[in-house]
Amino acid sequence: MQTEPLFAKVLIANRGEIACRVIRTCRRLGVRTVAVYSDADAHALHVREADEAYPIGGSRPAESYLLQEKLIEVARLSGANAIHPGYGFLSENAQFARRVREAGITFIGPDPESVERMGSKADAKALMSAAGVQVVPGYHGVQQEAAFLLERAVEVGFPLMIKAAAGGGGKGMRVVHSVDDFGQALESTQRESMNAFGDQRMILERFVQGPKHIEFQVFGDRHGRVVHLNERECSAQRRYQKIIEETPSPLLTPELRAAMGAAAVAAAKAVNYVGAGTVEFIVGADLQFYFMEMNTRLQVEHPVTEEVLGLDLVELQLRVAAGLRLPEIPAPCGHAFEVRLYAEDPENGFLPGSGRLSALLLPSAGATPIGGRVRIDSGVSAGDTVSIFYDPMIAKLIVWGEDRSHALSVLRYALSRTEVIGPKSNVAFLEALVRHPAIINGSITTNYLDQHLNEVLPAEQALDRDKLLASASVLLLEEETFAIKGPWGRADAFRLGHPGKRALAIGYRGQRLPLSAHGQRGCYTIDLSDASAQIDDAQLASNVLTLKIDGRALRFGVHQHASGVLIHDGIERAYFQRLSAYLFEPIASAASGNTLKSPMPGRIVAIKANSGDTVALGQEILVMEAMKMEMTLRAPRAGVVTELSVAVGDFVESDCLLARVE
Repeated sequence: MQTEPLFAKVLIANRGEIACRVIRTCRRLGVRTVAVYSDADAHALHVREADEAYPIGGSRPAESYLLQEKLIEVARLSGANAIHPGYGFLSENAQFARRVREAGITFIGPDPESVERMGSKADAKALMSAAGVQVVPGYHGVQQEAAFLLERAVEVGFPLMIKAAAGGGGKGMRVVHSVDDFGQALESTQRESMNAFGDQRMILERFVQGPKHIEFQVFGDRHGRVVHLNERECSAQRRYQKIIEETPSPLLTPELRAAMGAAAVAAAKAVNYVGAGTVEFIVGADLQFYFMEMNTRLQVEHPVTEEVLGLDLVELQLRVAAGLRLPEIPAPCGHAFEVRLYAEDPENGFLPGSGRLSALLLPSAGATPIGGRVRIDSGVSAGDTVSIFYDPMIAKLIVWGEDRSHALSVLRYALSRTEVIGPKSNVAFLEALVRHPAIINGSITTNYLDQHLNEVLPAEQALDRDKLLASASVLLLEEETFAIKGPWGRADAFRLGHPGKRALAIGYRGQRLPLSAHGQRGCYTIDLSDASAQIDDAQLASNVLTLKIDGRALRFGVHQHASGVLIHDGIERAYFQRLSAYLFEPIASAASGNTLKSPMPGRIVAIKANSGDTVALGQEILVMEAMKMEMTLRAPRAGVVTELSVAVGDFVESDCLLARVE
């Protein structure tokens, strides 16, 4: 039995959620941890959680988390005898793995030779073909001239996929439906790949119809054993970014699971794989499966595997890195889901967000009142800042249930108790998505949301009268709770004999809604703009509001904070702002019709129209990169570009004037 710590001290060459995740396991195992941080992360949660933390440079990854020698220097300085790379950054960099090994430090990951062989999608596909693992037909060669790639694209046929050879995480990928679209898509994908991976080599693949994304968790040890830990389905995607992950997959039969698992193990054995890895497959509507790539690291979605197997995959990584044998893998039990909570605006093209989290409300980890359990993996807490320099993920919500239906219910419960105050978030989008028929029946494909996003994103959420009255009741009860005893504690036009009028103003989606109320202690007459409503028996306890509205008894979940009130009816949420009843506060502002402004901080990577050019409404003018994503900025109107105030490579702040079209 293992009695001494696997390692004395581990440096985590990463940040955010994964750094906190590794720290949690190390602490349980008695392993001390060393964090590193950039200027932007000086006060980050992973810095506060680690036993030691060292600064390594500027805010941009190239100035800090990608500095190989600096990371190794900190390991030496701190006395760390192992480095865990997390995922992203240098986790799949063979050169880094080799330099760590040469420094006499254990790299908690695969050997650099394995990383190299799987690091290029093109080389990996050739290797898999030789090992008898079926790959998607396409072009995976070294010749990369645009004209040559166009010829190969015509041979492969449309629709096809352009993919970054060194890519991962959904970056550097485009589906092209015709010859006419190929050139622009190639240019954009190459640029995104160069920015994300420092490599603009592309591969071309036939686009599989009705695709499902199934990946197998594999593990190898230094005693020759390679196993798989079953599958995860990640078909719910938008622009190849995973949104929902689950295990087991509702698609796989026992026979198909066995065949894919055997192929995953064969893929790992082909590169003498040691440690945690993921073999990813695309499965067509005909249930034929093809190797896509192997990620030579831990995956973001690994917790769902942990939840159904009762294993800690980070602990297994440490054990394997220390030269120990893999344990026997238990049989899976139940069903697990994971969703990623992001700072982004689904109503504005999923534009990544940034800013201070003035409030972060998450469900309690552990068992829930409806059974099952909730797990939260996060790298931030209330008061922290979502930085413009890194991925805008706030937290992962992981749930386990006895079966798929139960797990979905637990996931809905967890989301109903989640709210982000500060930057906009995707929580309402996730709530709608987990109730969509394609998720409920398990039929969603990887391209479904890109084609049917409007089914999950209603154009406008109409004002719900019951929720408005519920929010008003919360504010009235709150005022009574915190008021100074006596009539002078409230500004309600107190008079002898009966309670006076109480003025309220509530903000909703840019509207200012003035209300007035008479009454007290949970019984009110509330005057709306067009009618009145009678509230009786309003009580607020443990974030639950019960009340009667015109005789109907209703129940709502409530989250209160300084700027507003979230009301949840168990299916949908509505957020109401607190406004002064007596001082007008403007809500929202319309953008000017002839200016193009930066939607968020970022870097200009391409200019598509110059000063003096005539442009049509919606025509591309600039391409901007922010928070690891590339976005196109278009003309706000038809006209002539009379001002262009940026150049390629410029960093711009939010709301910065970029161009003017007259």
